This record gives sequence, C-alpha cells and structure tokens, in this order.
Amino acid sequence: MKALLPPTSYEYATVRQVRGEQVQDATDVLAAEEPLEIRVGFGAVGQREHRTLAITMRTPGHDFELAAGFLLTEGLLTGPQDLQGILYCPDVTKDEERENVVRAELAPSVQPDLPRLERHFYTSSSCGVCGKTSIAAVHAAGCPYLPMGTVQVPVDVIHQLPERQRQAQELFEQTGGLHAAALFSPTGELLLLREDVGRHNALDKVIGAALLAGQLPLHNAVLLVSGRASFELVQKAAVAGIPVMAAVGAPSSLAVSAARDFGLTLCGFVRQQRFNIYTHPERIV
Repeated sequence: MKALLPPTSYEYATVRQVRGEQVQDATDVLAAEEPLEIRVGFGAVGQREHRTLAITMRTPGHDFELAAGFLLTEGLLTGPQDLQGILYCPDVTKDEERENVVRAELAPSVQPDLPRLERHFYTSSSCGVCGKTSIAAVHAAGCPYLPMGTVQVPVDVIHQLPERQRQAQELFEQTGGLHAAALFSPTGELLLLREDVGRHNALDKVIGAALLAGQLPLHNAVLLVSGRASFELVQKAAVAGIPVMAAVGAPSSLAVSAARDFGLTLCGFVRQQRFNIYTHPERIV
C-alpha cells in the first residue's frame, strides 16, 4: 500500500463492515471535504481592497494552485504577471477558518470584473462553477480558439491513460472517493496529477500549478479527467490552452458544443480499450 498523503487530505472513521454474513468493526479512510474561501486583493498601492470571490468545497491540499486555477479560468488572470502572490489569510478569527481562507493579491494594474462573478459565490464539490449557461459568455471572458496542428496523439496512448492515471492516484487508492485530473504528454508520459472531491477543483489545481510554474498555455498536453466531461471542465481546459481532453465518462451536449467552438478535441467513454471522439478528431492518429 502506498504511503498516505498529508493528514489534511483524509480522515479516519470507524465503520461496521458487512462482508456476506460476516460483520465486524473496522477503520476506514475518508477523503476530506472542507470549504475553501477564495478572496482577492486588488487596487493601486495604498488603495487596496479585499473581497470574497467564491467558496468551494474541496479536499485540502494544493490550495494556492486551486485559487490560481480558478482565477485564471474565470478570466481574472491572463498569466502569472497578473498575480503578486497567494497566502492563507492571517486575520481569520475562527479555528475552523485557519488554512481554509486564501487571498490572492492581484497586480495593481488588474481591475477584476467582480459583479460578473457574484453568482459564483458558492460552488459545491460536485456542480462546478454554476451559472455558466452560454458559450458566448466564456468567449467574452477571453478564451481563444485553440490552434490546430500543435499536437497529435496515437490511439493507443488514449487507451493507456486511465490506467496510468489510476496508478498515480494515491489518495483514491486509500479512500475510493476522489476525482482526478491529469496532464500527459502526447506520448503518454504523466506530467501532473491532482485529486479532489470536486472534478472542477482537481482541474483548477492542475491548471493553477501550470500557471504558477509559468507553463501556460498547455498547447502540447493531453488532459484526462475522471467521471463525465461537463461544460465547465471543457471551458477550463480551453482557457489553459489544452488541445486534447479525454474523459472516463460521457460528455454533456453543451460540453461537446463548447469543445467544437473552442477547437478542442474531446474524447469520452475512455475505458476498456474503447472511446468516442466527439470533436476535432484530426488530433487523434
């Protein structure tokens, strides 16, 4: 068994196990789920304002990456130059808020459009960023059409991605209760993986890590997400410049429409040596 991840990512629970006719008490490992409040600081030097932007239910860990990825995919950042830093807020008053409130300090030149994001004040771990109902709204936020001809991925590489992702999911192995988002090279090399109770959080952590490392846009990467492919996941991938996205589950109709409009190759039902290509199949060879 692989070593457990940092203790903030999981909790222990006493359960009664039923295995056929055998019943016994045992210890189970649960994926942790706690709220993360994301605040932003903005404005000119000496005139800074602080505002709560969103609260999301997430698995603790990689919180700064999560905040950075969220800000990028929501259009508040265009690159690392727009971000001065991220920190845990030191002025919280309740014990349960410690390391559950982060503040991203934006560059003085960045003027965030906060009213546009007010509907995202609370997001659950399952729904993603709710309220995004039109592809045009995402285009308006600055999501470009992805370039063609930057990457080609062999069919057999797509087949291999789910197993390679699962082998790297340390916390899923312990709990069985987490989603994952993973970046691969076109030849199938695992580049980066993050886990979370929320699919959109896992992807924000991946994108945030790439942003903080100065690796955007990800024009030479392949993304695999566990579960289904929703509109918000396609939108986030497109903002990060990811040209190929694969999902273990099914895509929604709006996800397919968005992928087609963004120039993103979208694959679904990637499991058991089969998958469907829904948009821009020319990248899969």
